[in-house]
Amino acid sequence: MDYIKIRFGDDFDRLEYRLETVFRSMGPVFFLSERTWMPQMDMYDTPEEIVIRAEIPGVDKTNLEVELSSNALRISGIRRELPCTENTTYRLAEIQYGAFERILYLPSPVAREKVSATLINGFLEIRLVKLPKDVAHRVHISEE
Repeated sequence: MDYIKIRFGDDFDRLEYRLETVFRSMGPVFFLSERTWMPQMDMYDTPEEIVIRAEIPGVDKTNLEVELSSNALRISGIRRELPCTENTTYRLAEIQYGAFERILYLPSPVAREKVSATLINGFLEIRLVKLPKDVAHRVHISEE
């Protein structure tokens, strides 16, 4: 069984990640030398878990990375362009290739040790188990 790489870290809150995300959302003006695309995604939650689905046909699992921080999930990868035959003239070119990156902020804390990811028929599905709601804990006050 092959596995999708999942890395854990807390570096999504760094300023450079925020700035890069803002500039990427502004379009190709800031990234003319790099072709990027943004896959469609769904995120929903149940009382027990958060589920994220990404539509990424043509992305090989070896070119896919999932990272989880304390409050966000980063999905990135590369879709390689298919080779063309010689003497080809494009009449229509809508399929996007190149690198992509999405950072999704999670609606609640999740258990890092209970994350699963599957890639089936061009859909990446990530399941994150929610942590239980905080339960009040009474602190004992000692006498000096």
